[in-house]
Amino acid sequence: MYSDTERCVRAVRSKDARFDGWFFTAVLTTRIYCRPSCPVVPPKAENMTFYPSAAACQQAGFRACKRCRPDTSPGSPEWNARADTVARAVRLIQHGVVDREGVPGLAGRLGYSARQIERQLLAELGAGPLALARAQRAQTARLLIETTGLPMADVAFAAGFSSIRAFNDTVREVFALSPSELRARGARGTRGMDPAGTRGTSGASATGGTEPAGTPGVISLRLPFRAPLTPDNLFGHLAATAVPGVEEWRDGAYRRTLSLPYGHGIVALTPRPDHIACRLSLTDPRDLTLAISSCRRMLDLDADPVAVDEQLRADPLLTPLVDKAPGRRVPRTVDAAEFAVRAVLGQQVSTAAARTHAARLVTAHGVPVDDPEGGLTHLFPAPEALAALDPEALALPRSRRTTLTTLVAALADGSLRLGPDSDWDRAREQLIALPGFGPWTVEVIAMRALGDPDAFLPTDLGMRRAAAGLGLPSTPAALTARAAAWRPWRAYAVQYLWATEDHAINHLPA
Repeated sequence: MYSDTERCVRAVRSKDARFDGWFFTAVLTTRIYCRPSCPVVPPKAENMTFYPSAAACQQAGFRACKRCRPDTSPGSPEWNARADTVARAVRLIQHGVVDREGVPGLAGRLGYSARQIERQLLAELGAGPLALARAQRAQTARLLIETTGLPMADVAFAAGFSSIRAFNDTVREVFALSPSELRARGARGTRGMDPAGTRGTSGASATGGTEPAGTPGVISLRLPFRAPLTPDNLFGHLAATAVPGVEEWRDGAYRRTLSLPYGHGIVALTPRPDHIACRLSLTDPRDLTLAISSCRRMLDLDADPVAVDEQLRADPLLTPLVDKAPGRRVPRTVDAAEFAVRAVLGQQVSTAAARTHAARLVTAHGVPVDDPEGGLTHLFPAPEALAALDPEALALPRSRRTTLTTLVAALADGSLRLGPDSDWDRAREQLIALPGFGPWTVEVIAMRALGDPDAFLPTDLGMRRAAAGLGLPSTPAALTARAAAWRPWRAYAVQYLWATEDHAINHLPA
């Protein structure tokens, strides 16, 4: 979109927040870059130029606006709607792969050379992998500076910088403030917040006001999203299917444990009218970037609900559903391998039975954790831990045991890789080749674990009942043919159809 100057100028003049994250406005006279919805008076059209990413703005020598904080915009929905190399690279960078493994590690995961990845990212985003990772490090540093009492040296290395000098230089260049000045400014902003932790029209950032200064390992922040967002089925689904010990709904928040590269964490996510309140407790702050990215992905916060709903409203039978509760999201997961295991445990059984089976695996094979604030007890076991389980100990039919052990073995030895770098079509081919995997299991994994927005479940009984009730075709073949007009957002159509049933997954817990 950034190449359509006229359209971008109109969006900036209208201060349309729907375009935040789609492109960034750089002002040639002030050398500042902003989000489209920046509340200041728009500059003259001849003084504006547009970039596809914050990293591209920074690389061109522009610094972030202190008023609208463009580096905290929601991510572009484009990268979650595509499965090509660039989109997979962006998702991996968001997950901190460049910081942990470098550009060669990123390229290796994608099956290309570092030069090819650099060239493709430059062509689409105006910045290479190092620049994109640097912009993300800057945002992580800002969060740590504003929300914690960590010494600046600890902030630098936790954010992924290789030296304190690089940290100081980057913060000054991107924010036009030193780290200590940024912390002082953040403290002043916190004192000016309302009780909900919001700060004017800023899209999202640290809240900082809910934790005493210096609370070890605890970071509170706001996760932005594009309005509208209907939280009922999003949080209802996560709460209704929660695995005891790993997930829970407590005091109006969805809480769960997180397995992370440097340690583990516990997150509490609370829906608010204009953001998701996020409270993270991490054993190692270096995991902050991945923890935030995983939570955003689980809640589908980078989606563009206006585009999705506009497409679905074109079907007159879906229009009433969309108008009743616009902005439904697809509830996803923080760990694709975990969800694949849980999908197998949930085959042809009730939600309660699936939770029971998963809880037994967690108790037997999960890593124990402490949770002073709730009832979480374990991390969900990794495939490597489950690879050694005794099939006879599973209270499952023999065929289901074979399905589970085969899946776990493939995940553990790396022959099956599920995650942000997955090629969706290739993953489907590998999953359907496993014993006991049918179209329903493959598509639900594609929808919730891989994040394919066009995954579709025409054989699902709930879908077929909802379709029949609305006057849509209810046979799988006929429903699939009708749903061709809903592409590429069929996974969202599934959410709207599921929501017609009176089931716990469609309601926020009391």
